[in-house]
Amino acid sequence: MTKKAERTTAYIIETVAPLFNKHGYIGTSMSDLTEATGLTKGAIYGNFENKEALALSAFEYNRNLLLKTVDNKLEIGVNAMDKLSSLLSFYKQYDVFTLPIGGCPLLNVGVDAQGNNKLLAAAVKETIKEIEGKIALVLENGAKKQEIKLPVPPLQFAKQLFTMIQGAVAMSTMTQDRKYLINTITYMEYLVKQELNK
Repeated sequence: MTKKAERTTAYIIETVAPLFNKHGYIGTSMSDLTEATGLTKGAIYGNFENKEALALSAFEYNRNLLLKTVDNKLEIGVNAMDKLSSLLSFYKQYDVFTLPIGGCPLLNVGVDAQGNNKLLAAAVKETIKEIEGKIALVLENGAKKQEIKLPVPPLQFAKQLFTMIQGAVAMSTMTQDRKYLINTITYMEYLVKQELNK
């Protein structure tokens, strides 16, 4: 692929990623894509096999932004509690982080793709597992170093934690009220300290 073709492909993905995330796979029309990119249908499909391939690339773009940020937040601090605190602080402002990309890619694409796009649904499921794994690793390392006490296995705790986070994201999104996010994460910060402090 030439440098120009690579730039065009990257431009298309970056431009349409928020559209697919906001309007869904079915809800995003070809005219939406051509209007946003300023390219013809032929130019778009010259870079992607079909709409499904483009939607998957768009999700992967948003997913990678999220995973990179989660990684960065989990690297902050010296111990497990610092790292979890950093992650929860990020999720308190998650609506601000996801605004430019059209909302939470896990929630939006995960719900939208359930009935109409198995590839996208599988990609979301894989991403959820990846984030839970990252949290579990922090917990496991913290327990090994005796920084925290775990009431349940690390992955189980990570899954419950992430379920509560995503529940807060869902409620905040559906009601358009960020208090659901802020208040729930604040309560989770308290619960994590209660549960994990030695």
